[in-house]
Amino acid sequence: MEPIGGYFSLELPRYEEYHKDAVRLNTGRNCLEYILRARRCSKVYIPYYTCDVVLEPFMKLGIPYEYYYVNTHLEIRDEIALKSSEALLYTNYYGLKQRYTERLAEHYGESLIVDNTQAFFAKPIAGVDTFYSCRKFFGVPDGAYLYTEKLLDSELEQDHSYERMDSLTKRIDLSPESGYQDFRNTSKSLVGQPIRRMSKLTQRMMQSIDYDMVAQRRRANFELMHKAIGHENNIVLPLEDDAVPMVYPYLVSVKGLREKLIQNKVFVARYWPNVSEWAGESTIEYNLAFNMLPLPIDQRYGIKEMDYIIDCALNC
Repeated sequence: MEPIGGYFSLELPRYEEYHKDAVRLNTGRNCLEYILRARRCSKVYIPYYTCDVVLEPFMKLGIPYEYYYVNTHLEIRDEIALKSSEALLYTNYYGLKQRYTERLAEHYGESLIVDNTQAFFAKPIAGVDTFYSCRKFFGVPDGAYLYTEKLLDSELEQDHSYERMDSLTKRIDLSPESGYQDFRNTSKSLVGQPIRRMSKLTQRMMQSIDYDMVAQRRRANFELMHKAIGHENNIVLPLEDDAVPMVYPYLVSVKGLREKLIQNKVFVARYWPNVSEWAGESTIEYNLAFNMLPLPIDQRYGIKEMDYIIDCALNC
């Protein structure tokens, strides 16, 4: 029996989790480590265009990997022939590459690993190991979901998240700037974490989200953004019927635009600076890493904010 009475905890509405049938873990990279351990992969092909934290489980387990390039459609540039026990990791970029991911699944079957950390709403494909991140889409301290048919035998400890809440509460009570260092500290604290089950706090927060509203708002904001500035965009990634994008990827060669957006309080990340060391300056990956602006289109914002971002993007 849970304790009854006493002081109150956070008052959160309770809906159904979006990925209610998944394995709940503490981080996306640990989902990948779980897959690598369970599948006993001898080698994995990974994209040059990805975050360097992807390498963490490979370094920990000593599993060889080899990079591959993508083309202008963010699809694999050169054919990859897998040997027995080898795997291919593909990222569903910005949540806009589900149809291509499905084609890869038809070709590679269970040898494919799908990184859906940028595609929280993309449906898992039967028989294909797939993982998701919570932090990239929602205001939670950690958490990830994993779909796999190969489960580890060991019992996992449960994570605790209450010490990672500072950036979330400071953003509400003070400002985004006040909580940014705490956000970075939380990100650093997740490095090297063992595989654990998702914390009760994170799971409860994930149960408090109106997922239908989130999906509708993100799609509407993306479409509004694309209608206004799509003609300036050098990357064409159509919004598929069931896609729920993470950001609006805006690829332009306007020097200093990123900095001007930030000066005007439109905070845009960089995906990913490590790519320059891996792929070289003459590659599509380098161009994406340094010129693509992931404009925010998430559920916190509506028409007013989109109009402001559009004005900044065109006139800053």
